[in-house]
Amino acid sequence: MNRYFLDYFRCPESLADFRLSGEISNDPGFFNWGSRIICYGRSANGFRARRADDALFDTSEDVLVKNSGVNLPFDPSEVVENLLRERYSAHFRDPSRLSNRVVRKLYYFFRPCMAVWMRKYFQKAYLYSWRNISFPEWPVDSTVDRFHRKLLVAAMKAKGLETVPFVWFWPDGFHSCTILTHDVEEAEGRDFCKALMDLDESYGFRAAFQVVPEGRYAVPKSYLDSIASRGFEVNVHDLKHDGRLYAEYGEFLRRAKRINQYGREFGASGFRSGILYRNADWYREFEFSYDTSIPNVAHLDPQRGGCCTVLPYFIGDMVELPLTCTQDYTLFTMLEDYSIDLWKRQIDLIRVDHGLVNVLVHPDYVIEPRAQAIYKALLGYLAELRDEDHMWTPLPKDVAAWWNARKQLKLIPDNGKWRISGASCERARIAYAHLDGEDLTYSFESGN
Repeated sequence: MNRYFLDYFRCPESLADFRLSGEISNDPGFFNWGSRIICYGRSANGFRARRADDALFDTSEDVLVKNSGVNLPFDPSEVVENLLRERYSAHFRDPSRLSNRVVRKLYYFFRPCMAVWMRKYFQKAYLYSWRNISFPEWPVDSTVDRFHRKLLVAAMKAKGLETVPFVWFWPDGFHSCTILTHDVEEAEGRDFCKALMDLDESYGFRAAFQVVPEGRYAVPKSYLDSIASRGFEVNVHDLKHDGRLYAEYGEFLRRAKRINQYGREFGASGFRSGILYRNADWYREFEFSYDTSIPNVAHLDPQRGGCCTVLPYFIGDMVELPLTCTQDYTLFTMLEDYSIDLWKRQIDLIRVDHGLVNVLVHPDYVIEPRAQAIYKALLGYLAELRDEDHMWTPLPKDVAAWWNARKQLKLIPDNGKWRISGASCERARIAYAHLDGEDLTYSFESGN
């Protein structure tokens, strides 16, 4: 019951004293914990709704502080895992549904022959109802982050504490983090990568390039070396980018084996699937340090859902770096928005929760001067935040490495104080969570 909570905060384990208050149901569904936290899972009290926009039972009255512990009518780890792995959204992506299977096959069969305007027409028709989706919350959903804060508030009240220490989310006391990722879709985009690297470097950034290993374009070693030699990162982007990776488990196993081989050939630490199709329960077959295929909110993606957090998290041994910002293709083509207003709004919401700003811009879609000007404006805004707001801007592989290191860190009492023990502890910072009504505020140890 405590695993995700302790991974999230890295606080003293004695705080995680959560207990089930009764026998939980067999049937999962949606329910509330207070006014702003929608949960999905099984529970011991009330009822569970089929849809997030139905009337939801509020479990607040059934959460009890007792004997310095917290009695919960649900398993918090189950609720969090259901959200992070998008199990609540299975009815959106069930590959056994005939309509999904037929539409997807037809679309990808004819896609190579379609002009961009025709693809845009079909995509808009498929996604026409996106504004009516109430959960996850557009344009950034932090349900998991609010859930963990509420758990910590309950634990602190149970122990009679006003302040508790924890290992801060980012190294060296950075307030938040930004990574840039570039998915290379076609040969034209591949050939624009050098110019895009020049552009990123001119603002002091380096990025990860996700490369399709089969079917789309040639991938000579000289091309991969040209990226890595400049301090950028090369990752694997699907296998063929044909929408079929997760369509059937047996085929997925065959493709995952080849994807892993390409990962070793490319020297890749990370993976991203084509079209952001995903099934987190199958990730155990991958041999990567991290994945970055799961959106925070997926209203405008063919596979809807979203992981509802702005921080990295673990799927087995692999770190998930959620895609927290709307990708450029969606912004320019689907929303027809040639400004950075939406990106700025998302970035500001992510920073409130000290989260990960994960930007996806395709080299294919910023060749045209108008789109390129918008990307330059975004880079300029991010550069200001980096320089003025202590924002960390590493490569994605460095974020995954930090998150793996942070998971091993422990807070140790030492002569009436706390210290951090474990590898990479020299980069870690002790932060403090303070009760602020029903929420928390954070501060750093004096001198950090």
